Amino acid sequence: MSPSRPQEPPTPRVQAVSFTADALVVRLTDGRAISVPLASLPRLRGATPAQRNHWQLTGGGVGIHWTDLDEDISLAGLLGAAD
Repeated sequence: MSPSRPQEPPTPRVQAVSFTADALVVRLTDGRAISVPLASLPRLRGATPAQRNHWQLTGGGVGIHWTDLDEDISLAGLLGAAD
């Protein structure tokens, strides 16, 4: 019988995207929420609410894409920004 290896937790994925007056808020499948100031995201900062809300997940939830803005944000980048 081989020793069992501890299971790694599932890799978090983007579950939902929303905006406050001054931040992008990304909710993850592991329950965390990441908030990034719009001041650090120039394309999103200058976008209309309709443009901001027209997003889609990429790579099964490892990124977010805004077609109207030609903007892509990776979950890895968001997690690095949150550290």
